[in-house]
Amino acid sequence: MKKKLLALALALVLALSLVACSGGENKTVGEATTDPLTKDDVVSLYLLSHPTWPFKEDWKVWEYIEEGCGATLDITAVPNADAGTKWALMFAAPDTLPDILTYDHKPSTDTHALSGAIISLDSQAEYMPNYNAWVASLNETEYDAYVNTRKSFDGQVYYTPVKGRDTQEGVRCWIYRKDIFEKHNLETPKTFDELYTVSKQLKELYPDSYPFCLRSGFHTIRIMGPSFTPYWDPEFYYDFDNEKWCYGALEDSMLEVISFFSKFVSEGLCPSNFMTISTTEWQELLSSERGFMTPEYMTRIDNFNSVVRQSNPEFTMSAMMPPVANAEKGSAKVAKINNDPMGMVMCNSRDAKRIANTAKFVDWMYSDEAFELTSWGKEGETYEVVDGKRQYIKNGSLETPKVLYGFGSAGSFTNINAEAIESGDSDDIKAVREMVLGYSEDYMNPNLYLAFNAEEQKLLDECFVAVQNYCTEMFTKMCLGQEPLSKFDEYRETLREMGVDDLLEVYEAAYARIK
Repeated sequence: MKKKLLALALALVLALSLVACSGGENKTVGEATTDPLTKDDVVSLYLLSHPTWPFKEDWKVWEYIEEGCGATLDITAVPNADAGTKWALMFAAPDTLPDILTYDHKPSTDTHALSGAIISLDSQAEYMPNYNAWVASLNETEYDAYVNTRKSFDGQVYYTPVKGRDTQEGVRCWIYRKDIFEKHNLETPKTFDELYTVSKQLKELYPDSYPFCLRSGFHTIRIMGPSFTPYWDPEFYYDFDNEKWCYGALEDSMLEVISFFSKFVSEGLCPSNFMTISTTEWQELLSSERGFMTPEYMTRIDNFNSVVRQSNPEFTMSAMMPPVANAEKGSAKVAKINNDPMGMVMCNSRDAKRIANTAKFVDWMYSDEAFELTSWGKEGETYEVVDGKRQYIKNGSLETPKVLYGFGSAGSFTNINAEAIESGDSDDIKAVREMVLGYSEDYMNPNLYLAFNAEEQKLLDECFVAVQNYCTEMFTKMCLGQEPLSKFDEYRETLREMGVDDLLEVYEAAYARIK
């Protein structure tokens, strides 16, 4: 859970942000008006540049955005790996702040909202008629999904809501080697008992394999949570059925999860380093005949198929129904994590005119014109109509529209057409998307976006990291047989003594502000 990384860095980042906001009041350099943006208005943006689709100055999407919003855009792209340090340094020196910074993790912005280093969209309502209309157009479910998930400690929105990539971005599922299962006439498992049986069969067929493998420890285990009990997570989670906050490691479901991994590891059905395995090692298992089932991103289907089929045309990764672990409580579901992490913040430049112009730029991104231009672009330039349907112009290129034109890249969208995003998917993804989405739980764990005030964050800093470290350490030891399962009750009691109940109260209070 990334929140624990935030807790470690909070003191430093908060201090930097406070320096950024010292001097406090906005200084007026020129008059802030509601007049449309013109070429004389410069809006500066610092964008994340992803290594898979690095920023290109000639991307069509930025030509269209500049043309549509009316302003002149001053864009600086920074590699994802360097952005955290770069952003922190700019917050430490307010005169270096641009108008817009992009992020790929909402909780990373909450510290700056708390300190006043960024500006809320709510406070700029007079400059944002398109945004206001867009929010008003959302139904209750959409408002919860797109606006509530972006609210900070004071109930205001500082991180731009985004919509349109939910059927692709962050979607999780169980994926498996369909070609191997078909080759040996194996049935995909519907229960964890069947998961064990088919894993044993695969182990006999491929002795050097780990039939069930996963990466990223608790981050992936939470995908499996609903198989044991609804909305369950190994860490903090909200039980929507019973309307209360819980800490999964205290519950019987945690013992069931430990028992599962203990059994699979001891019999060689799962790698013993499943909590720390590198993505590269995990990919190597699944790219060969050494790994066959894993809970993962749906888009990994394409990642594996497109690469491995170059040497093994029969290779087919696909999605299967999530198996049920607990017949009484569990379900054939995966955790809902398909909430787009991308977004922008408006920096507090302490210049009233710049802030107003920045708000007008962000507002245009919620207009109907932006919806069209940032999704498809222009007919004849980036898309064409074939048999009544739009499709991107690729001229034989195997690259995605994101790489070719910048669509869906950092800072280039807020409200985007889902059909445009889905049009670039492979037949393998198109064949399973509806099924996969049907197996996703109804609600996302609020822990993934919850924001805390200063007092709450202080309590989190005091015991959060220690609790999480102890939880991870004991979980791993029991799974590997280094500690007996009989120690589970002692482990559970120690977590309570470390302050888990106090932390649950913090989560309850923070969540109450955005419900």
